[in-house]
Amino acid sequence: MARTKTPSPAAPTVVLLVRHGQTPTTGKLLPGRAPGLHLAEAGQQQAQRAAERIAALANVDAIYSSPLERARETAAPIAAARSLKVRIDKGLLECDFGEWTGAELKALMKLPEWSTVQRAPSTFTFPGGESFTAMQNRIVGAIDRLRAAHPGGTIVCVSHADPIKAAVAHAMGTHIDLFQRIVISTCSVSAIAYGMGAPVVLTVNCTGGSLAELRPS
Repeated sequence: MARTKTPSPAAPTVVLLVRHGQTPTTGKLLPGRAPGLHLAEAGQQQAQRAAERIAALANVDAIYSSPLERARETAAPIAAARSLKVRIDKGLLECDFGEWTGAELKALMKLPEWSTVQRAPSTFTFPGGESFTAMQNRIVGAIDRLRAAHPGGTIVCVSHADPIKAAVAHAMGTHIDLFQRIVISTCSVSAIAYGMGAPVVLTVNCTGGSLAELRPS
């Protein structure tokens, strides 16, 4: 009896999660979803370097971005280097910080709730805004939807620090209460491969060097 040939496993989809570049308020304020915040000159330079690094990859199928200006301005040179258009996706938005939007970080750190934000974020919802759990569900759902549209390909998703940290934590099987231990720097690249069962985290917070070797082993 002839043996049935086992089909080869499908190639994974690689998702590059890029945090937007530096802005005039980075490290000072919690801008959240407030409109009108653009990249600083340093952030523009970071975005250009990220574009050059990503351009070294063999192929990139699509560039997606959060609707906020700082994310779109980061995505623009990445897309231009690949002759692609930036596709806007609301699932990649920053966390909705509600009443905390625009507040100084120094002032927020003095609030009793700040300890909860850092140590037990799964229990916290920003006043008038989003919970960390809802944010994680949103970003993971967005990534699942976008990667499904590009099976076996590579896509870039430009987003924000907290959503990217939450996505990385989910891929690693790490509880959301520990996601604050992950550092996501401006214009860093974190890469996750999907489609081989559990996600495979290829790199986190990569801010320099070649991305050409990013692939599951």
